[in-house]
Amino acid sequence: MTTTLGAPSPTSAPTRTQSPSSGPHAAGPGRLTQLDALESEAIHVMREVAGEFERPVLLFSGGKDSIVMLHLARKAFWPATVPFTLLHVDTGHNFPEVLAYRDATVAQHGLRLVVAHVQDAIDDGRVHERPDGSRNPLQTVPLLDAITSHRFDAVFGGGRRDEEKARAKERVFSLRDEFGQWDPRRQRPELWDLYNGRHKPGEHVRVFPLSNWTELDVWRYIEREGIALPEIYYAHEREVFSRDGMWLAPGDWGGPRAGETLETRTVRYRTVGDMSCTGAVESTATTVADVIAEVAASRLTERGATRADDRASEAAMEDRKREGYF
Repeated sequence: MTTTLGAPSPTSAPTRTQSPSSGPHAAGPGRLTQLDALESEAIHVMREVAGEFERPVLLFSGGKDSIVMLHLARKAFWPATVPFTLLHVDTGHNFPEVLAYRDATVAQHGLRLVVAHVQDAIDDGRVHERPDGSRNPLQTVPLLDAITSHRFDAVFGGGRRDEEKARAKERVFSLRDEFGQWDPRRQRPELWDLYNGRHKPGEHVRVFPLSNWTELDVWRYIEREGIALPEIYYAHEREVFSRDGMWLAPGDWGGPRAGETLETRTVRYRTVGDMSCTGAVESTATTVADVIAEVAASRLTERGATRADDRASEAAMEDRKREGYF
């Protein structure tokens, strides 16, 4: 069973392993394909940040969007090393496969990783465990702590406008106030790919290089570039249980409850996050091509289909963003 494609060597420039020379997204001689244009825009954004800001940081969880961002950053600054620190907000309820991938990638490319722990904020009494066991909404405090303590002035996130309605309101450069809070009324125009990074002392800017990408674009780019992913993105057998219409994995976070039965099913994950609120989907997709076909046929975004924290209310994501979450 094929589960991943080979990762680029840390001693060579990231290169394409497949050329999009045919198919619906192909372009004629001298013309950019859709993926070329998206890649070019993202690289332009990263270079703008490197030129405008003093202490940028790239959020890296080992999820597919952050993996693509890191790949783009390596391309943007090759042959120099990536000029950004990586930051991961660890809920303590992460998938082991994803943490293993994160650590292996950091070691392979000689990167610097800062890990902010939700458990530290719980131990300090600044946040409290939730009855449902989910720590996803608890990430805001350690995230803002890390931004403040390390004086990060630009924070790259992998948010895309197709994921959720609140994220569709974002600009590429999203200004946050001295409390890390987001106000959609303070969004700035971004005409002709000109980005305004000005901010007052204490404020910072969230930056979204993948804003104009879709889930399908991400997977097509992964295929074209030969990017390796954690194996849970592909179909595998796993013990899961059903809750609120989703297949959740058991763990120390509190599942399954009484009356919830573990079953072994063939599943994969469309997105990865806190185990308590990230559901698997039943799937037979064992290759990137299989996943692309599956995503192309889906009518639900990955967050809408598999993230319980986004189902809490109509404005769940927007409420968290106003508090400082991504």
